Parts: sequence; structure tokens; C-alpha cells
Amino acid sequence: MTITARFPPAFEFLFEPHRYKGVRGGRGKGASWSFGKALLILGTGTCQHYLGPLRILCARETQKSIADSVHTLLSDQVKALGMQNFYEVQQNTILGKNGTEFIFAGLKHNINNIKSVEGCDIVWIEEAQSVSKDSWATLIPTIRKERSEIWASWNDILETDDTHQRFVINPPPDAVIKKLTYRDNPWFPEVLRIEMEHLRATDPAAYQHVWEGECRSAVEGAIYSKEIEQATKEGRICAVPCDRTRPVHTFWDLGYEDKTAIWFAQPVNGWYHFIDYLEDSGRTIEWYLIQLQQRGYLYGQDWLPHDGIDAIIHHRIAGNRERSIEQIMRAAGRSVRLVPKMYVLDGINAARSIFPQCRFDETKCYEGLRALRMYQWGPPAASGKLRREPLHDAASHGADGFRGAAITLRNPEPELAAQPIHHIPTGVNSWMG
Repeated sequence: MTITARFPPAFEFLFEPHRYKGVRGGRGKGASWSFGKALLILGTGTCQHYLGPLRILCARETQKSIADSVHTLLSDQVKALGMQNFYEVQQNTILGKNGTEFIFAGLKHNINNIKSVEGCDIVWIEEAQSVSKDSWATLIPTIRKERSEIWASWNDILETDDTHQRFVINPPPDAVIKKLTYRDNPWFPEVLRIEMEHLRATDPAAYQHVWEGECRSAVEGAIYSKEIEQATKEGRICAVPCDRTRPVHTFWDLGYEDKTAIWFAQPVNGWYHFIDYLEDSGRTIEWYLIQLQQRGYLYGQDWLPHDGIDAIIHHRIAGNRERSIEQIMRAAGRSVRLVPKMYVLDGINAARSIFPQCRFDETKCYEGLRALRMYQWGPPAASGKLRREPLHDAASHGADGFRGAAITLRNPEPELAAQPIHHIPTGVNSWMG
């Protein structure tokens, strides 16, 4: 087979054998097209070090349908490279005549269910900045075939993101991770160049992030950026152990297609210790109750949002329209209360007011902290006035759960501020009182 393909010199390392290959940086660098072309060429089995058929998993953190994947990108490249006689593009996969197979999946929920994932030769993670610590921890040891490779392409957002920490700050052995920009793309389109130059002239800070690929301490317009920065400076994002003598209260935001988010907190001697966090989607309430039980905490109150009594709104997470989430949890023996309804801005102010008294477990609350770092105001209105409304996106659910915690913790009821069951002396380095 004769294949004619143009590659930017910066991407030639994709044809070298390495356990990890990554490209990070700004917009316009051409990573997705280069990764796709390279994988299609390697799949032919005609390249040195990549002989024979390959099983290639193309994944991202969340994929609800094949439309969310790189299936279309690869299909277009099959045509552009003139490889229609070799690859058969099917609805959910792409098959090569030599047995090469491209499969597509989301990591969250599916990593343990992907057929023969341990037999994959190459895994390509697109938009890898969104991959959670848990997903990486599950994926990496699963890809264990001899000479298997893990590829990742991403645009950095936060320095605290696990992908950045894992591959940039503490890169593993045999990893080639390159930071590239539009300058490394010989075919950078003029339409994007105009956009790039405009942003550089009007918003240099945004330009550095979008086009130069620089990390941010928080996303642009982050609502709690100052509070997170102060908590970091004061060492309040750290290891926060559970005080087994005190009840753990949970604070929920409910969702099914959207995420359900749960914060686990303990009031301790004037501090609010956020010791754990759980979020997921597409799960029923029974699954979350099992997760709570498996954590083994001594529970106090479960605080649901005010609509937790509505059986219709949350019928999917409830699993039926007959009982509300509140009723199901009470029937399971949980002590359930509802967070009072409050204007969003008042809730944000409540969250800001308790932030100086909050300590967060850096590991167990990683996803929740990322939500707080990513929670941001919406864009200006057409009139030019700033909309004082937060964006509704993936960060909203963890932030909404935290807002509910703030509303409740700021004005605690007697049982929420319960005294320790008994006193256990703790070490000088412990946050427990």
C-alpha cells in the first residue's frame, strides 16, 4: 500500500515506539488530525515496530454516543488519505482488511466493560485534560499488552488537573510529551490566524491560555478563584482525615443525565472539614446509597436540594415516578433534610462567607475542588451588561452541592453541630480537634 500524507515535523515522534505519547498546548496545533492520520497509517501494519493488525481504542472521559467521539474525524481522514479500499467505516467502528480495529468509548462508566480493552495495542485519549484521576488509575494498568501505548492530546486548563500533574509535572518512564502551538502547524488556517491576532491584541491573558497553552490557576471568570487561591496559600487544601468521633453530613445536588454531586463534611471546632466527594451520572439513587454505605462513615444528616421531594423532576434517578428521592432515602433509614430554597447569588455569598473556615481533603475532594475552580459566570448579555448568573456546565453540580452545604453550615441546626461521641487524642499534624 502506498500512502501519501503530510505531517508537521513536530508530530513525527508518533511513529516511534514509546509507552506514552502526548501533545499539549494551545488551539490550532493540529494534534487531532495528526493523531488520527498517524493511527490510520499505523493500522495498516506497514510501519516499522507496528507490524500486524492493531486494536486501537479511541476514548475520552465521557462519551454518550458515537457522535461525541473521533469517529467522524477518522472517517474523513480515511477518505482524505485514499484508504477506502483498506478501511471499512461502520456505524460504531472502523475495520481494516488486515484485522485492525478502531473502537470508541467513554472512560467513565465503561472502562471495565470495553471488550478486550486489556488487548488494546494503542489507546488515544482525546481532550485528556478532562480525564479524572480515577479514570487514569483504572485505564493505565488495564492497558498491559506487550509494547502497548497510551496516546493523549489535550489543551491545558488548570495546573491541578490530574492529566497535567501526571504527564507534565511527574512524567512516567518512556513518555514523550510535547507542548506545541499554532506555530508548529505549517497549515495553520488564515481564519484562525485572524482570530488569534485579535485575541492577542484585546485580551493578552486569554491569548496566553487559548493559543499558547498556558495553564490558569482558575478558569476565566471563576466565581471562587480568590477563595480557592487563599485556601491554597493557607494550606487548607491538604490531607484532612475523618474524625471518627463525629458524624459526617452529606450535601447533594441531584441529576441523572447531568451529574449527581455529594459533598461529605464534618463541623469540627469552628472549622468545616470537607473530607470526601462523590459525583457520577446515569446512576439511580440505590447506587449512591450503596456508595455511601461502603465508605463506612458515621452519618448525620443528608441534605438534599429543595426539589428532592419532587418525584416527577427526579424520576430517572429515583427509578420511578411513585416516590421522591427524599422518600426513598428515608425508607432506607437515612436522616434526610432539605436545603432551604435561596437565590443563587445569596447562596454564592453564603459559600464565600464560609470559605475561610473550610478545609478540603486534596485527594478525596479532587473532583469537587475542580468543580469549584471551574465554576464561572456566564458571558455578558447582548446589552454589554455582565450576566450575574453562573454557567450551567459540568462544574455546576459540584458547585451547587457546595452552595447547599454553605447555606446549611452557616446556620447550623443543633444536630448538625453535634459534639464528638468521645474524645480521641490526635497528633499535632492532624486537622481533627
